[in-house]
Amino acid sequence: MATTTTTSIGTADEDRVLATAQQIVNSLNTPKEVREDMLLIFSSFDNRLSNITDLVKDESNTAEGRLQAAEKVILRWETSSSGSSRHHSLPWEDAPEEVAEYFSAIDDVIQSVGDLSIRSNNEIMDRAETAIQMAMSRLEDEFRHILISNTVPLDVERLYGSIRRGEQFFTSIDEGFESFGEVDDERGCFHERGPSLGDDVCVDLISADALIDLKEIADRMIWSGYEKECVQVYCNVRRDALDECLVILGVEKLSIEEVQKIEWKDLDEKMKKWIQAVKITVRVLLSGERRLCEQIFNASDSIKEICFNETAKGCLMQLLNFGEAVAIGHRSSEKLFRILDMYDAAADALPDLQEMLTDEFICTEAKGVLHGLGEAAKGTLVELQNAVQNEPSRRPMQNGEIHPATRYVMNYVKLLVDYSETLDSILETDEDEADRFHGEAGDNHQLQSTTPFAKWLFLVISSLESNLEEKSKVYDDNALQYIFLMNNILYVVQKVKDSELGKLLGDNWVRKRRGQIRQYATSYLRASWSKALSCLKDEGIGGSSSNASKVALKERFKSFNACFEELYRIQTAWKVPDPQLREELRISISEKVIPAYRSFVGRFGNQLESGRHAGKYIKYTPEDLESYLSDLFEGSPLVLHHMRRKST
Repeated sequence: MATTTTTSIGTADEDRVLATAQQIVNSLNTPKEVREDMLLIFSSFDNRLSNITDLVKDESNTAEGRLQAAEKVILRWETSSSGSSRHHSLPWEDAPEEVAEYFSAIDDVIQSVGDLSIRSNNEIMDRAETAIQMAMSRLEDEFRHILISNTVPLDVERLYGSIRRGEQFFTSIDEGFESFGEVDDERGCFHERGPSLGDDVCVDLISADALIDLKEIADRMIWSGYEKECVQVYCNVRRDALDECLVILGVEKLSIEEVQKIEWKDLDEKMKKWIQAVKITVRVLLSGERRLCEQIFNASDSIKEICFNETAKGCLMQLLNFGEAVAIGHRSSEKLFRILDMYDAAADALPDLQEMLTDEFICTEAKGVLHGLGEAAKGTLVELQNAVQNEPSRRPMQNGEIHPATRYVMNYVKLLVDYSETLDSILETDEDEADRFHGEAGDNHQLQSTTPFAKWLFLVISSLESNLEEKSKVYDDNALQYIFLMNNILYVVQKVKDSELGKLLGDNWVRKRRGQIRQYATSYLRASWSKALSCLKDEGIGGSSSNASKVALKERFKSFNACFEELYRIQTAWKVPDPQLREELRISISEKVIPAYRSFVGRFGNQLESGRHAGKYIKYTPEDLESYLSDLFEGSPLVLHHMRRKST
């Protein structure tokens, strides 16, 4: 009777024996029942082979058995959807246990493919790969469906409600640099400063409940080697969603050529929408997209980066193309404020983009657009300065009033102060400008060490002052030249003093211009009243107060009266808008003329008073003259016809 061998062998040898027996059984590719009978025969030869029965039973349970069960679940869904729509969706909400069963089946197939016993069997491997292919095709469709159906519409009203706006007064000149039209401080339009977005703005781009399902699908597609299909679906759907967001934000797809053909009024609206869209896209939409990618694709850093970069690229390039078109477009002063708003928006967005994106191409393009907008702003400022310096209008302002160019330039630069930090970052003074600046700044050490924008301000206002000097020369009357210069320089000083311009240009700059105004006032008195005052001098009247020639005295009074009446007629038509300057000029005239007239009348008037027609020569008392002087510089011409003394 045969006995079972019990020879002891080492553990390593035992493992090799078991592995060899297992390989023999598997290689026969026989049905399960036949394999079990063969194992019983093997174990009867040596009780050490009895363990292989449990080993193969477990193997069957964890590999082929699981694969068969998983195949049934996967095929059941393929069969159930073949009669109607191929893309009949899984019951994500109605029967989550069925979805869990489907995921578990996929996991089993994926796991079985990695099993050594399965990989060595071509037939079973083909079945496993077919099951995976069917499952991945379904998951791809499910992934797309969930992404689309759970996209949250962009709540524009809420986003716009979180945007803080600021408005600035801007006097618009349609002709741009070429002509400074008639404007005043009471008319014009408001420049709406670029909006700022609150720091706490956050939106859900996909329903939160769907994120878990999306992640479950993405994980399995990546584990199965179908990451390319998963990425493609995600990028296509989310790219379309972002494009739709831009449409909602009012951003159109326009070529560079189309942008440059748009009329300014329409372009201004598009630029405003672009600014809002850049802020919302980067701070809200792309930030949300980044979170989505991190939540759905946290199983793979590389896939997460690819999905975000590819999703963001389309909408960003659309925004950047518009920015580039504006940057290289026709320059005009009215565009500058909006360009600066665009520059600020792009500058604020760039650090966030660089932090979120790993696509160097997009970041480089964004830097290029930012640089282009800065160059457009800088070029506009240079052109504005040249236009101010060379503004060709030589038509004299009626009555010596403030020139439109003065109003335009000062209101313009006053608004620019709000962008001083931005302008400091984009203004680079070249050597010629630096030499000119240092020459004109002179010993003003405050200006020598000031900011780039303050230096530009100094130069453009200096250009304005030079231009005003040239414009004053069109007046034939020297006195009116000085009235014109006083009006305009005082307007400049007031605009500087009453705004942030004063901090940039400094107190010394203001004091110097006030000194100029006093010099103009002195020159005005000399040019305007010297002739009248010369009539009140003692020279040439033939003697002392008691024996002066009456004929000479009569001529002197007649000449003075004629001069005064002519000055009154002319200078009541002149306009000094500032009430303080107007009153100071009247007082200065009065201080010169009234004492001289009173003295002259006091010394020589008695010689004519006793004669006939005395009132013909001594027509006015000092009080009369002082009263008439109060009519000067009101801009309404008055005439003293056949006037006689108001009082005796």
